[in-house]
Amino acid sequence: MAKLFRAAIMGPPGSGKGTISQRIAHSFGLQYLSSGHFLREGIAAKTEACLLVKTYVERSMLVPDHVMTRLMLPRLEQLSGHSWLLDGFPRTLGQALALNNLYQLDLVISLNIPYETLKERLSDRWIHPASGRVYNMGFNPPRVQGKDDITGEPLIQHDDDKPQALMARLRHYKDVAKPVIDLYKSQGILHSFSGTETDRIWPYINSLLSTKMHTQPSDTCQAQTP
Repeated sequence: MAKLFRAAIMGPPGSGKGTISQRIAHSFGLQYLSSGHFLREGIAAKTEACLLVKTYVERSMLVPDHVMTRLMLPRLEQLSGHSWLLDGFPRTLGQALALNNLYQLDLVISLNIPYETLKERLSDRWIHPASGRVYNMGFNPPRVQGKDDITGEPLIQHDDDKPQALMARLRHYKDVAKPVIDLYKSQGILHSFSGTETDRIWPYINSLLSTKMHTQPSDTCQAQTP
């Protein structure tokens, strides 16, 4: 690929960002950088920036923009010769502006999923805390109920995935995401996709990326919904 391609994906909890990101990375050869995965790896390796983030997470506090940018921007500099897709960063306008100072994004994908669909997905979602592996009891259950497929360790359900906390999470996401979405809309790089099933949204995203990158994707992924 002659020109490097830089993209980001946005969406509320349970929107299917991870599934779609993995399909994009596989089909178009982009480096996939999830802030959550990168953070977990850094905490395990005891890097200074990640341990600083951990102190906020453990207190259920929002991680300040300057801490997240200190974590993510050096990682992007390591990928300076690659095309990439960001998931979970930038999350706020401050983070988006800091990213803009270094890189001009080519495309931002925003996922708009109805509340009822998100509630249904998250109520069935169980997590392996150490790795971040996600299971859904409806379409992607673990082989042994309540146990991680790889390690056999217990799965947990986050309190904020439970219905009573979900509305507050979604309201917070919308409040924080709106100025970021408005910024990228003003730059003409925002593309929004709505629906209740990832498998129905994916062909439109696939087609958009094929056009934007002037390339044919490799074998289209047939991952599970969502």
